[in-house]
Amino acid sequence: MNKPRCFWVPLDDPLYVAYHDEEWGVPVHDDHRLFEMLILEGMQAGLSWITILRKRENYRAAFDGFDLDAILAYDAAKIEALMQNPGIIRNRLKINAVIQNAAAFKRVQAEFGSFDAYIWAFVGGKPMRIIRTGENDVPARTEVSDAISKDMKKRGFKFVGSTILCAYMHAVGLIDGHTSACYCYKEGKS
Repeated sequence: MNKPRCFWVPLDDPLYVAYHDEEWGVPVHDDHRLFEMLILEGMQAGLSWITILRKRENYRAAFDGFDLDAILAYDAAKIEALMQNPGIIRNRLKINAVIQNAAAFKRVQAEFGSFDAYIWAFVGGKPMRIIRTGENDVPARTEVSDAISKDMKKRGFKFVGSTILCAYMHAVGLIDGHTSACYCYKEGKS
């Protein structure tokens, strides 16, 4: 039997269903995963999430498993190789942003002890619950995503506008945004 899910989940796409059921809205406290999702959400800018989701393994391979130190060592030749990689979105601004974001991420880790401590402080350490009943209740941004975006930009992050950050917050469980009809909402998965 098909469980009721959020309206945005295409039920005929097993990759999307698995992402919704197992990842989206589930609190993440691992810095490595938080960095990966930050990069992937930035890569999504102007594109659909399924485009990025289908290329996620390519991104992991292209960006050395999202290893911060490896990314910080990228030189012009590596950037050019990434620009030729057909498995990822070949946007120079987004590729350069990965390197800038790795540096900013490391600075945040040094200042706060972890990126996890930094990002979760914006929501008091527990997911924000947004009560949604359907498609018209989906916020593109929140006051919290506005605040995080502003702070991250000051810290040198790129591709961290409020809309991207709102999507990121949902993806890593800072926001529990499952619709009230979704089984994840009812089971408290996030």
